[in-house]
Amino acid sequence: MIAHGKEIKVFAGNSNPALAKGICENLGRKLGQAECSRFADGECSVSVYEPVRGTDVFIVQSTCKPVNDNLMELLVMIDAMKRASAGRITAVIPYFGYARQDRKVKSRDPISAKLVANLITQAGADRVLTMDLHANQIQGFFDIPVDDMRGATLFSHYFIERFGKHNENLMAVSPDVGSVARVRTFAHKLEVNMAIVDKRREKANSCEVMNIIGSVEGKDVLLLDDMVDTAGSLCNAAEALVTIGGAKKIYACASHGVLSGPAIERIQNSYLEELILLDTIPYPADKPPCDKIRYLSVAPLIAEAIARIYEEVSISSLFD
Repeated sequence: MIAHGKEIKVFAGNSNPALAKGICENLGRKLGQAECSRFADGECSVSVYEPVRGTDVFIVQSTCKPVNDNLMELLVMIDAMKRASAGRITAVIPYFGYARQDRKVKSRDPISAKLVANLITQAGADRVLTMDLHANQIQGFFDIPVDDMRGATLFSHYFIERFGKHNENLMAVSPDVGSVARVRTFAHKLEVNMAIVDKRREKANSCEVMNIIGSVEGKDVLLLDDMVDTAGSLCNAAEALVTIGGAKKIYACASHGVLSGPAIERIQNSYLEELILLDTIPYPADKPPCDKIRYLSVAPLIAEAIARIYEEVSISSLFD
């Protein structure tokens, strides 16, 4: 039985319209008619051009760069749908910004991820559907249900088709200690061994590789991470795996391609053979193309999750 909403309607902000259209294509529906614009002073303006009363509304909006503008668009869209009497509102946030500010690391630090969770809840969202939160505990920051999809599922399918399962020449590697659990699951799916790059971060957006735990000599390596920001950590790990560990080829994959600052240049000049990203964040329009970067679409996975949420059936199998 459908407990909420008489039909599905999907709307999108300005952060990733291409992904929203892909989701609608997979659902066999048209993208909802709405517009997010700016007043002369920069304030966010949202106009919804079709009725949503009693419907299941899904708002697709990554809170990527410009982070604050996209976040405000999401909040105002949620409020607009709430005031238009939507039956249920799900915030579909493929990339959740502020996720790295999930704890206090020094005195008087904010916990901005919790603040953003409060804002989304207070705006009127009934549920959040997201992808690879930087820290799992962020789910507990919300007082509404959160479905956190896993990009490793898509990456494992891609690499199994490319290299096969139980490939003895292949090894999964975690670029840092924080990603060990994610990479362990990834390695289990591919039925390969894993190693860890031990690094010490001296300051934000910079790191120093210290050691490699496990032998990667003569192996082709798959690096898995949740995001690539300035690409310093990823490229340093790739260099260490080749120059210190003796690895042959380095392939990398990450759910979110933030690609800030010198990221594109670093990737192009790195030891990486290829970097696979999900399209949770569009490629920066102001950056030159990079022939080492390839995108996989999350639209089919998110569309399936949306359909199951609407039908009130389990989505746990999508995590496998």
